Amino acid sequence: MSLSQPKMSVAELKERHLAATDTLNNLKQRLNHTRRSLLDTDLAGYARSQGKSPVTFGPTDLVCCRTLQGHTGKVYSLDWTSERNRIVSASQDGRLIVWNALTRQKIHAIKLPCAWVMTTAFSPTGQSVACGGLDSVCSIFNLNSATDKDGNLPVSRMLSGHKGYISSCQYVPDEDTHLITGSGDQTCVLWDITTGLKTSVFGGEFQSGHTADVLSISINGSNSRIFASGSCDATARLWDTRVASRAVRTFHGHEGDVNSVKFFPDGNRFGTGSDDGTCRLFDIRTGHQLQVYCQKHSDNDIPPVTSIAFSISGRLLFAGYTNGDCYVWDTLLAKVVLNLGSLQDSHEGRISCLGLAADGSALCTGSWDTNLKIWAFGGHRRMV
Repeated sequence: MSLSQPKMSVAELKERHLAATDTLNNLKQRLNHTRRSLLDTDLAGYARSQGKSPVTFGPTDLVCCRTLQGHTGKVYSLDWTSERNRIVSASQDGRLIVWNALTRQKIHAIKLPCAWVMTTAFSPTGQSVACGGLDSVCSIFNLNSATDKDGNLPVSRMLSGHKGYISSCQYVPDEDTHLITGSGDQTCVLWDITTGLKTSVFGGEFQSGHTADVLSISINGSNSRIFASGSCDATARLWDTRVASRAVRTFHGHEGDVNSVKFFPDGNRFGTGSDDGTCRLFDIRTGHQLQVYCQKHSDNDIPPVTSIAFSISGRLLFAGYTNGDCYVWDTLLAKVVLNLGSLQDSHEGRISCLGLAADGSALCTGSWDTNLKIWAFGGHRRMV
């Protein structure tokens, strides 16, 4: 007597798969509904109930102290070195410029093999810079290398393997040998720069990965094995580099592309900025959304958020917008305490990128107006 099960037809398999998918989606909806019902307040509501007051800014507390001029195209990306005196910027003009942030001097002007650059990052030691863009390659430049006969810095390593543009890159903290990239091919990759090979791929064929372009990544400063990614699928995802096969957690809530993700200083939370005009704060331990940061405009037009960064304490969230605004949010009370875009020395175009110096003493913003600006804490306020 045969004990084998009767074979199912392709149609029956498809029917069972659809039924299982419906069951899974219903369970997800019920889980999200239960989670929302348990959240009886948000961070700002709790802070107000405890009598907390918003941060206040005087006219000299955060001022533009330097404008870095030299690019001839839109600035797309920037990064600080860990010792805070240098900045690297990437522009539509096809160049990386390494700046002395204190003197405005251009230390390096690197002509790129592919002009369509979208992201750049300093290595932890500040000896190298990485960049990537529409050529789907992450290029590494050793800043100590000798220039060629035309005065250009040669590429020291090319990390090839993505099947789509590279939207973001970040070195693993305290390591000049490993780097993570995010790509339009819906994946993130951990690279070994020494060999030029992929160590791990996150997403792609795995169902728990992103279902659209990855736009941003952020590595946890408290635990460099953990990183977050933001995507055109309107979600952020949390990954552990030791378990590439699936995302640790998926964070829903946004109604548009997640353009920027950034870990909170304590490593237990991260922020997001989206095309839906909101920033959000998520807790990686519970998976809960803690707060939404959204400024209502009189014309009901909410500009997309392009880039975010936290102050060194986490009390402030800096958010750049497509209309040239750069809001300084009080993260605790969800109040805008300053708009750098309304100040006299503000940018004349979209804020495309921003970043905080490692010691928290200054903010740098990059814009489509081709300039970068350094904003320094002054007056009674050295940093927040």
